[in-house]
Amino acid sequence: MGRLSEKVAVITGAAGDIGRTAAQLFAGEGAKVVLVDVNGDALNAAARTIGNDAVSLVLADVTDPVQVQQYIQSALDRHGRIDVFVNNAGIEGVVKPIPEYPVEIFDRVIAVNVRGVWLGMKYMIPVMMEAGGGSIIITSSIAGIKGSPLVSAYIASKHACVGIMRAAAMECAEAGIRVNTVNPAPIETRMMRSLEKGLMPETPSEAKGLFQQMMPLGRYGTPEDVAQLMLFLASDESSYCTGGVYMVDGGTSAA
Repeated sequence: MGRLSEKVAVITGAAGDIGRTAAQLFAGEGAKVVLVDVNGDALNAAARTIGNDAVSLVLADVTDPVQVQQYIQSALDRHGRIDVFVNNAGIEGVVKPIPEYPVEIFDRVIAVNVRGVWLGMKYMIPVMMEAGGGSIIITSSIAGIKGSPLVSAYIASKHACVGIMRAAAMECAEAGIRVNTVNPAPIETRMMRSLEKGLMPETPSEAKGLFQQMMPLGRYGTPEDVAQLMLFLASDESSYCTGGVYMVDGGTSAA
């Protein structure tokens, strides 16, 4: 028996490094997993990588209320219920000071990282209430609790994820729905390669070195580090955990 045996999990942003790794881990622990992403090619590639019959795919834009309802309904049509929701889809934006930050990119970051998370909650919570409970895991960031220059949209969006989580945890506790955030520091992902290049276009490896110097453990985390924490929060092992900001940051938030 796996730690998620017979549970149904929906994961947004499932084509990305963290989402894909969580999906693979969840499926290996017995869950039926519905992968949601806006990038069809990457979503299909993720499914091939996972290679598990318990995995199904839904192409959807998390900023569109109709498509959010459709991915939830698709999971219900296929499996009859949803026990775990990993509200993970997110984008990084660009690396620029506030006066130079493009308004359209700011709006897109907020749309995906805040509106997308909120819409997922809006339409998922009633489903879990009807079922008698569940676990919702929102991917925030070290940027959700600390400031950093040149990434104002991302910082704002990830702080908002923590706020949404705290409101939802209070609203949903009586219904047996647990809501928490997972807050990674730099992780070995495509997103960090983008941010490193944005910070130091000519020498992105130096940017990585600077980030690592700020981390007590002296290294980036891995997608598996984040996914293991998500697995704990998805499982019944975390039955008394709600309203929490769970750091997976190599000690960065302690500094």
